[in-house]
Amino acid sequence: MNPSTIEIVATALFALALIHTFSTKFFERLAHRQPRHARLWHLVGEVEIVFGLWAVALTAAMMALQGKLATVEYLDGRNYTEPLFVFAIMVVAASRPVLNGAQLLAQGFARLLPLPNSIALYFTILALIPLLGSLITEPAAMTLAALMLRDRYFGQTLSTRMRYGTLGVLFVNISIGGALTPFAAPPVLMVASTWGWDLAYMLSTFGKHVVPIVLINAAGATLLFRRELTAIRLSSEGADRSPLAVIALHLALLGGIVVFAHHPPLFLGLMLLFLGVAAAYPQFQSQLMLREALLVAFFLAGLVVLGGLQQWWLQPLLLQMDAKTVYLGATALTAITDNAALTYLASQVPGLSEEFKYYVVAGAISGGGLTVIANAPNPAGLSILRSRFPDGAVSALGLFLGALAPTLVTVCAFLLF
Repeated sequence: MNPSTIEIVATALFALALIHTFSTKFFERLAHRQPRHARLWHLVGEVEIVFGLWAVALTAAMMALQGKLATVEYLDGRNYTEPLFVFAIMVVAASRPVLNGAQLLAQGFARLLPLPNSIALYFTILALIPLLGSLITEPAAMTLAALMLRDRYFGQTLSTRMRYGTLGVLFVNISIGGALTPFAAPPVLMVASTWGWDLAYMLSTFGKHVVPIVLINAAGATLLFRRELTAIRLSSEGADRSPLAVIALHLALLGGIVVFAHHPPLFLGLMLLFLGVAAAYPQFQSQLMLREALLVAFFLAGLVVLGGLQQWWLQPLLLQMDAKTVYLGATALTAITDNAALTYLASQVPGLSEEFKYYVVAGAISGGGLTVIANAPNPAGLSILRSRFPDGAVSALGLFLGALAPTLVTVCAFLLF
């Protein structure tokens, strides 16, 4: 390894961003202790803004060290399709008609289960919605599941243990559940075209692990928290139900955004069409999730800028491992870097065996629930559920511990079966 000065600076800023990410709860507490500077501490404590802020610092450092032309060339060379896509999909997927459609599907499935309604629906949200992410994409599945959990369960007087346990299982299952197709999970999307992975390949190689893992994790959480779930009384939401024609229109717009996920002019155009429909028929809408979606997009764009200069240490680290070791290494590395960035770097390395490719991606999706930065949809779920945690902040350690058990189940499934 012979890194340039700017690569060293970028890695140092990346490390500081990670430390900042794990310190957001501290800043939220400072906001309560120092009300005169509360807005500043709240801003610094927004986990979604962390990587964007440090990307600004990197841009300033590049300007000073390399000049304007080199900096602009680097920034123009980054691919911002994923942040833009997550922004569009969050806004549309969080609309009331789409949420109503997901609720109808989840409730219909829950009624088929021989369980009390509160338990059956909880299991359905943690199992069916993540698997649905293979069709509607992981960011959309995360948005829908998080909204349903927030409105149906997290508004109740749940224990902190259940909140973190549920969040951990949700993040892990979303990361795993999108791997049935080549377009839904960001780490798969980054390599599918380069490595020639189609739908048949994903179903035959990953499907035998993905479905059982998601069901086991969801069942484990449901069994663990069954006493608290039994005490919950779910309220009816019939008064806010959108007409079926409106639900169908919104699902069609959502589907169009998914189909054109690689083409920003098209999916952003569809999002603008959605905004026009929402403005024309406000009676069928709740408040649009524009702020949260913008924050998540800013987070991911910052990660793209900072992550683009981490290849000098990440690539040699991967190449030193054999296929099975790279699985564990990728699982661990995913916790400290976006899993899509990890698989993208692997796709740039020539001559990898099929086994090596499989385990790189398997490791990337296995570790996708351990931290907020591990998987692109995680900030979306965090922005929706964070207000329902103590002090309005999610502890990085609490999330890690909540996701640890389902992650170990995932690791055992991929390595032993």
